[in-house]
Amino acid sequence: MIAKVAAYTEADAERLMADAGIVRNRMKVDAALHNARVADDLAPGELTELLWSFAPAKRHRPSSRNDIPAVTPESTAMAKTLKKRGFKFVGPTTAYALMQATGMVDDHLLGCWVPVMG
Repeated sequence: MIAKVAAYTEADAERLMADAGIVRNRMKVDAALHNARVADDLAPGELTELLWSFAPAKRHRPSSRNDIPAVTPESTAMAKTLKKRGFKFVGPTTAYALMQATGMVDDHLLGCWVPVMG
């Protein structure tokens, strides 16, 4: 999928900008296409290994939403490394959201019915 997005053209970017189902911010669309090209240039498995190298140690589930961070030292380090590798429009909050979405961190509240990961 990364290779497919990496091959998107200006016409594809325009099509995305017309898609009411996504955030239509030209800088974000351009960054997503650029980042796909950067990721496509990496060796197979390199992005996965790089991202998971920032996975924090397993911790207890938070007891309230106030206990869920938006940024952590690990997400800050991940964002800095990704920027050094040429990725754009990625900061520590976005990196932490990626950690949540991929299961690197489990921010389900204590007592949530979802089984503890890992």
